[in-house]
Amino acid sequence: MQTVTTTRRAFLMLLGGAAVAGPWAVSAQTPAKVYRVGLLSPLPVTDNSRQGAPLIRGLAQHGYVLERNLALERRAHEGHMDRLPRLVDELVASKVDVIVTIGYLAALAAKQRTTLPVVAWTGDAVGTGLVDSLARHGGNVTGISDEAAETTPKRMELLKTMVPGLRRVAMLWNAADLAMTLRYQASETGAKAMGLSVQPLGVREPDDFEQAFAVMNRDMPDAILMVTDVLTNLNHKRVFEFAAAHRLPAIYEADFLVRDGGLMSYGPDLDEIYGRVAALVDRILKGAKPADLPFEQPTRFRLVINLKTAQALGIEVPPMLLATADEVIE
Repeated sequence: MQTVTTTRRAFLMLLGGAAVAGPWAVSAQTPAKVYRVGLLSPLPVTDNSRQGAPLIRGLAQHGYVLERNLALERRAHEGHMDRLPRLVDELVASKVDVIVTIGYLAALAAKQRTTLPVVAWTGDAVGTGLVDSLARHGGNVTGISDEAAETTPKRMELLKTMVPGLRRVAMLWNAADLAMTLRYQASETGAKAMGLSVQPLGVREPDDFEQAFAVMNRDMPDAILMVTDVLTNLNHKRVFEFAAAHRLPAIYEADFLVRDGGLMSYGPDLDEIYGRVAALVDRILKGAKPADLPFEQPTRFRLVINLKTAQALGIEVPPMLLATADEVIE
């Protein structure tokens, strides 16, 4: 009898425990919501790339972790702008919650092809007509806007500090991209105010670089300013080689180009940019509408100098520049 009672008591305890544990067990097995973020970029973005790493890190700070509750749908146009409509359509078909775009043309394609929320890292959102104003823009696109009118003249000032005798600057930019053309126009205005002239070298495809080099050979500038986008990025080694062959100082917009052998760069801090892009994505995933989120602007900029390249060009970097540089590569 004792054995039967004990067995019955054990059964009831087991049953009661299962009743209590049951809902928790079901809850623990319920998969967390996976947020799907589309990424439309000029070049493929990996987890450890200069764009992917800060974006993934920024999203993680808001609780979105890859392979846990975050999926990144990545598409890259690789300089083939005709692919953009199809790539946007692919992201829409993959049922992403929000699309992150890099570059003006990608942002424009997303704006034209979908009503999904878009967070753009773009050049001069107002000047290009992407939005009517930074504060009250309406529509489905928000993000970070790099204002060329402020940053490009600063690059001119840095070049003049590096080369006190500077008179003429050759400017290479992608003339097929309106945002890049606005940077050229800003540089021309800033140059005139500083008593400098600009040698305009707009390129639209890789073959145009040879023509640009021929123009410089006929009328050699004192320095080069290269506007960084997918076209100039893919051909930056050719610019490096031309600058080295003619011992020309050059300034770039992105610090990865200086780590790759360029002389110096001045541009927005990408850690800050993609951290803020991640914050905007978070607000949208939590219910905010892009129309209610004003476009933001970069607030931190980095000056990076490659001393090895300076020595190869026979340039002595002024101590003032070295003192103010955020990073010096030796």
